[in-house]
Amino acid sequence: MNAVLNQLFSVSFFEKAVAFSLPDTLLILLVSALLGLFIAALYKATYQGVMYTMTYGVSLAAITMISALILCVVTSNVVLTLGMVGALSIIRFRTSIKEPMDIMFMFWAVAAGIATGAGMAGVAVLGSLCIGLLIVLLTRGRQNGVPYILVLQVEDQAAEKRALEVVAANVKRSRVKSKRVTKEETEITVDLRLKNENTDFMHAVNALPGVRSAMLVTYNGEYMT
Repeated sequence: MNAVLNQLFSVSFFEKAVAFSLPDTLLILLVSALLGLFIAALYKATYQGVMYTMTYGVSLAAITMISALILCVVTSNVVLTLGMVGALSIIRFRTSIKEPMDIMFMFWAVAAGIATGAGMAGVAVLGSLCIGLLIVLLTRGRQNGVPYILVLQVEDQAAEKRALEVVAANVKRSRVKSKRVTKEETEITVDLRLKNENTDFMHAVNALPGVRSAMLVTYNGEYMT
């Protein structure tokens, strides 16, 4: 009986894996880390939402390394692969991703990590550069600052002219989107881009004679906050 058990368990579990190479593993982790940082930096530079979340950018960099690490394990041992599939199947994600671009960046990070972990670092680097270039080209026209909507309520046409002159002198670009005129007041909606996110000019606008109220809100194309 002892001879049979010794024969069955004579081969160590870790000896079934492919020989571990520390330099190769460190190189894979280094390349995946650099790709993850590149993806996170591009996400921050091209972000179009109302509020940038730093934790999501950090997650993109970490996911790239994690995906590469998983591929290193998967390609080295079949038994470990089955165990990892079972372990990962119990993970449930509770956070909902509303922005399509966020989902794209998530898939990009996973794909870059998989390609790097599979030993195709050149493909990962070249693919990431091409994807990054495409994103920059497609979003370049929208990188003019955070869009804002200014809602003005003025008493007459003279107050409207003074308010619009002050606004135009303190922002990058402004354009009247709508104008509602009643016997009591005029309400104007202006689409604008700020200079260095400076909103001090709002005090000057509100202090103008004939201006009843001035409200500035951010706008991302779908909703205002």
